[in-house]
Amino acid sequence: MAPAAERWAPALWRSCNWFMAAFFALAAVVQVNDPDAELWVVVYTIPAVLTLLVGLNPLVTGNFIWRSVSAIHTFFCIVWAGGLVYYLLFHIQQNILHEEEGRELFGLVIITVWMSLCHSSSKNPVGGRIQLAIAIVISIFPFISWIYIYFNKEMRSSWPTHCKTVI
Repeated sequence: MAPAAERWAPALWRSCNWFMAAFFALAAVVQVNDPDAELWVVVYTIPAVLTLLVGLNPLVTGNFIWRSVSAIHTFFCIVWAGGLVYYLLFHIQQNILHEEEGRELFGLVIITVWMSLCHSSSKNPVGGRIQLAIAIVISIFPFISWIYIYFNKEMRSSWPTHCKTVI
């Protein structure tokens, strides 16, 4: 990296983690009226806490407890996402974002990708240019998606009531 980019890289990495911690926390909060809210609140709270810790101290990803919790949570998200993909292959009737399982799948994918990105940063908390660019795109994507969905009332029209009333 160029010298100027090297100076900004740690701050950008931490900022990306703060954005993602906020996203995961917000995702946990909006689960309040979901039929299986208790489950989804936990699914989003774990990466919110882990990501906040990375935002506070990027070197935490080298800690055994952080790595273990992250790896176990990521494993369960991958297994669950695989089950949702299998279900959607045989039951999808609309655009994937119109299916509750499709939205759940996207949440699990975001968690998995972000936790994997954090997990891989244990040796170099900032990562390289490519890893940092990916982190910036991923940390902005959920918020842009949420804004798009919020303003696109047609997309939400077929959603169940518990999904329409939160955002």
